[in-house]
Amino acid sequence: MRVLIVEDDELLATSLGRGLSAEGYAVEVAADGIDGLHRAREFDYDAMILDVLLPGLNGVRVCAQLRADGRDLPVLMLTARDGTADHVAGLDAGADDYLAKPFTYPVLLARLRALLRRGPARLPPVLAHGPLRLDPARHRCARDGAELDLTPREFAVLRYLLAHREATVAKQELLDHVWGDNDAADHNVVQVYVSSLRRKIDTDGQPSLIETVRGVGYRMREDPC
Repeated sequence: MRVLIVEDDELLATSLGRGLSAEGYAVEVAADGIDGLHRAREFDYDAMILDVLLPGLNGVRVCAQLRADGRDLPVLMLTARDGTADHVAGLDAGADDYLAKPFTYPVLLARLRALLRRGPARLPPVLAHGPLRLDPARHRCARDGAELDLTPREFAVLRYLLAHREATVAKQELLDHVWGDNDAADHNVVQVYVSSLRRKIDTDGQPSLIETVRGVGYRMREDPC
């Protein structure tokens, strides 16, 4: 999942970025409202964590402009203000959820997971495909009831493929949504992680649940029995 953090507090932005990256999210950071709005308009994100008090353009105006543009990007708004009027202003501008500072990281993570579950794709709580069951909220994956030991990045790759199982997913799309701005990642890295996933989710002697579409990317096999 690709997340945009718009936060001018460098320490907080860095902390959130590291924490979410460790959970397998692809994280990008903008330090002001103008850059945040530009990125949200130009690139495809699964969710935005948006501070209210930002230089250039405040978070309420950023969110309102996105909604005026017709963008339904899920937005979790952060603020040091906990007054009712500020809360109402953020929600009226189109924010999906609102979290006052200071907050605990587990609460933010839970709110983010909830946003992603009910975001534009309206994903079910558990993603199922043949023998596979992936539960994003509990960060668990199983095949035929047997739990699989996936790394955060493997989990993120499989989650994205399952969420888009009706389509072929390009390698670049996986890079964008799982690795984000990581300059060290390339198409070979995607191939390595897909190979690792196959070793964990497939059964010996059976076709892989993840098919390669030569020259394009990957898709979930249509008949995963």
